[in-house]
Amino acid sequence: MSDASSATPSSPPVFRSQDVPRTPGVYVFRSQAGEVIYVGKARNLRNRMRSYFMPSTYMKEEPRRRALIHSIASYQIFPVATEAEALLLEAQFIKQYSPRYNVDLRDDKRYLLVAMNPAETFPHFTFERVRRDGNCLYFGPFPHSHALRETIRYLEKRLGLRSCPCPEPGPENHRHCLQDVIRQCTAPCLGAISPQDYALRVEKALAVLRGEEPARELLQELEQKMKEAAGKRAYEEAAQWRDMAGHLRTILEPTRRFLNQTIARRTNPQENSAGMEALREALDLPVLPRHMECFDMSNISGTLAVGSMVLFRDGRPSTGEYRRYRIRSPQATDDTSFMEEVLTRRYGRLLREGLPLPDLVVLDGGVPQVHTGMRVWQALGLQIPFLGLAKQFELVILPDREAPLALPRENPGLRLLQAIRDEAHRWANGYNRQLRVARIKDSVLEEIPGVGPKRRMELLQTCGSVKRILQMTPAQLARKVPGLGDKLAKTILETLQQHATPPRPGTSR
Repeated sequence: MSDASSATPSSPPVFRSQDVPRTPGVYVFRSQAGEVIYVGKARNLRNRMRSYFMPSTYMKEEPRRRALIHSIASYQIFPVATEAEALLLEAQFIKQYSPRYNVDLRDDKRYLLVAMNPAETFPHFTFERVRRDGNCLYFGPFPHSHALRETIRYLEKRLGLRSCPCPEPGPENHRHCLQDVIRQCTAPCLGAISPQDYALRVEKALAVLRGEEPARELLQELEQKMKEAAGKRAYEEAAQWRDMAGHLRTILEPTRRFLNQTIARRTNPQENSAGMEALREALDLPVLPRHMECFDMSNISGTLAVGSMVLFRDGRPSTGEYRRYRIRSPQATDDTSFMEEVLTRRYGRLLREGLPLPDLVVLDGGVPQVHTGMRVWQALGLQIPFLGLAKQFELVILPDREAPLALPRENPGLRLLQAIRDEAHRWANGYNRQLRVARIKDSVLEEIPGVGPKRRMELLQTCGSVKRILQMTPAQLARKVPGLGDKLAKTILETLQQHATPPRPGTSR
């Protein structure tokens, strides 16, 4: 966290530009009482934040923004990979803290999701803002709704998918429908396509949204059409293909979050058995992989690094045995070093305590992660089969094979690997998000002398927030928090109350 110093009405808080990267991200402004008063996002954090603290901005801006700048006592930054990620993180913080100076995103609206119910005979896409149906597949959220809608419309037209809302379309639904004429629908309501052929088209559309190989092929197709149109001097048509390719790239950015409903749907024991059998055959495993463990890492530009371990038994998640790891080593600076620490801690403990080892270990990543696993296995003397699952093309990387293993998309073993990998990704991201929120909450308490991490946690868990602490007397606070003496309670309140009230315009701090 970076802090802005106090300021007088004639000058903004001190801003140290060297501490702020030129990357997309989210910034959080706090008052001197520790209250979150504004959350913003930026394509370039340094440039955006500098605009708040320039003297000319402070003097010329409209009154509301001057009041905001006047109230800033400290700031925090959260760099992310893309501007779309910044949009999602900004919305999350605004809904959580309802900052007084934010106007947009404070309502209950959320970014769009794409949903599809695979239980329908002829599934179709719908747009949602909240996940409701546990049987549906969900993609998103997507911060760029226009790009999302245009992409889904193009996929429907390109693959002949229906867009009508009826769950099971029939001839009676076609009377007033012209989708097969104007949108090139394959008209499943008239029996013009079999459920099996339609399912193949649906799977291709889903593969595009997952960012798999069909997505790259579709992008190449759109770019080729753009070049052909430009070569014929059909510039308007070329612009349309260019825009469509841009929409597709936008929704395929890494911010896309695919909530893996494959896990929720794996309730059929026969399907689970088929997946385990397929893995044993494809990987030449000595036993059926009934006990599988998968690892994933998550961090924000190297900070708040965490690891996750999820465990599947008989092809289904055993959530009570999931584990989360906070990276401890100061020498760990990237995903492979994070992975090495987590694997060493996990299997070192199992070996020391004589606990059962898994039948198969899955690492989220490619060759670097597999090489890391090989080092850990050699150091611990492990003989457990393990592999890496590379996300881009879903290739299986094995330590004893030079070439990756490409399993067919419909292979039940690959689907089982994808399910456990996506669950590990969800579990790691959830823990990282939890730590980011906690950092915002307790940062103001870090400045109080005599209050360490354990005491800060006790204060927040018992009182709920800094705002509630400020509403108590020293005696009330001491009684509320176990083991907190009257003297320390008085110090806490005095420190928080020193500048609890933001200065009014025209007064100095």
